[in-house]
Amino acid sequence: MIAEKLKKLLEDAGQQMDHSLEHLTIELGHIRAGRASATMVEDVRVDAYDSMMPLNQVSSISTPSHDLIVIQPWDKTQLGAIERAIQAANLGINPTNDGELIRIGIPPLTEERRTELAKQARVKGEEAKVSIRNVRRDAKNQIQKLQSDEHMPEDMRYEAEDRLQKHTDEHTGKVVAMLEKKEKDIMAV
Repeated sequence: MIAEKLKKLLEDAGQQMDHSLEHLTIELGHIRAGRASATMVEDVRVDAYDSMMPLNQVSSISTPSHDLIVIQPWDKTQLGAIERAIQAANLGINPTNDGELIRIGIPPLTEERRTELAKQARVKGEEAKVSIRNVRRDAKNQIQKLQSDEHMPEDMRYEAEDRLQKHTDEHTGKVVAMLEKKEKDIMAV
């Protein structure tokens, strides 16, 4: 049996670890895997209407084929600003503006670029693992503090720490699986 306060603490730690996984999913979505994806450009900041706005709030983004991204602004006067924002984002892609919409051709990746992108993915994965371990460390400190403040039995603390470690191992395993899938996508020719 474990105290309600410890259960709540473990639940909060699990949610924070889930947030780390969600962030990793977003970060991995921004890393190019050889085919066009709207997530590559949707967060590019565009100077529109006197403020910096994400590209997906000023235009429609589609991928009609595996090697093409098409951006259709809702306001045609924003074409130049969108084009400049994509170039300034330094994504390694060049937009072409035809006066109606912007097309971005996605060239095939070289082996060197694939290796570089796989390294980027591993760095993002390591950051997620560190984040998960930091959540574990903080939760473990809180468990120990709660045990001493509330005069709980040590068995209860050990059980809570064991559950926390299981959460950590589960989330770290998910990070590893996500990285393996992303690397496989990146390295596929």
